[in-house]
Amino acid sequence: MTSTAHELPEQGHVELGSVSKAVTGLLLHDAVDRGVLSTGDRLADHLPLDGCAAGEVTLASLAVHASGLPRLPRVEDVLGRTWRMLRRGENPYGDSVEELLEQTRRTAVGRPRPAYSNLGFELLGHAVAAAQGTTYAALVRDRMADPLGLGSWHVPADLAEVRPGAIAGRSRRGRPHEPWTGEGLGPAGGLRSTLGDAARWVTALLEGRVPGAGALDPVARLSGPVRIGAGWMVTPVPDGEITWHNGMTGGHAAFVGLDRRRRSGVVVVRAVARPVDAVGMRLLRDLGRRAAGD
Repeated sequence: MTSTAHELPEQGHVELGSVSKAVTGLLLHDAVDRGVLSTGDRLADHLPLDGCAAGEVTLASLAVHASGLPRLPRVEDVLGRTWRMLRRGENPYGDSVEELLEQTRRTAVGRPRPAYSNLGFELLGHAVAAAQGTTYAALVRDRMADPLGLGSWHVPADLAEVRPGAIAGRSRRGRPHEPWTGEGLGPAGGLRSTLGDAARWVTALLEGRVPGAGALDPVARLSGPVRIGAGWMVTPVPDGEITWHNGMTGGHAAFVGLDRRRRSGVVVVRAVARPVDAVGMRLLRDLGRRAAGD
């Protein structure tokens, strides 16, 4: 059972933000299942990062946010980017893969421990794509969107690649916000989708039709009671557990959650940068009670 709301235009697409990381985890496991790579591979095995600390980080550690990489890379004018995002609604990203790699070469790697890292998932997705001789955007299309019939899915590298039908987002204070695009950003936060296609993806996950589904299975502790698979969070609830990921950009919020035992799922998206996690969790609880006949 999949629950969706219908307040957004049916053909309008939104930013799923960090839900992209859940897709990247699936693509990692899909590549492992097909023998393309191993989770024990280093970043330097697939990206030109030889001779720097980040190159020695393994794909397995990236997938569970335990690589030692910081949340973001070292970038020039980080304060300026942040100010322009907050005051003008500008996109703080937009870097190419080459720019991301150069930033990574300047970034220190700390002690491996659980710590959420956008940088880690950016590099993970680009490594998985590079191992297959393609780009991340093309990999999403070829291994996920096309096989599952998710025609709206795309990962724009810049504004020119944002397809018609984009729903304008607003900050939590109601200011218009530029779309978050960027080739480097893609695997950690660049995916766009209609609500309908996001719901179809969740249905396919529940039905076991999505490549790399092993990504959903928790393999490590993230924080407190929350465990993590390849990108996917798993939170215990009184009568089971919820497998989920959320997303937040400058103008959009998203939540995707699965109750795998009851085969129910929800998608919540919003064209305002205000969290929707609580709504998604509540919908899943309501679906669970309905399935139990309460």
